[in-house]
Amino acid sequence: MLTVKENAVLVGTAELRKLMKVVLEEMKTHRVILTRRNKPVGVLVDYREFEKMEELIEVLEDYVLGNAARERAGRKDKKWVTLEEAERKLGLR
Repeated sequence: MLTVKENAVLVGTAELRKLMKVVLEEMKTHRVILTRRNKPVGVLVDYREFEKMEELIEVLEDYVLGNAARERAGRKDKKWVTLEEAERKLGLR
């Protein structure tokens, strides 16, 4: 294992097999970057941190989609298509 940043540790996949308990403990305080042949292949994070990242992504998506909807609603050339109309045009109804 090699600490590369204050909150990140490099672990080779072969090393992971041997040191699973140590890696799981390390994961509680650091991101664990998995490597294969010295190239990054994945990241292990504590589940609570993962949940926080997922929540942040959802908030950002809502923000972006909300701004896009607000921008469309403010257009002067409003051409609206109802959901039923769109489904009919796509052959879904």
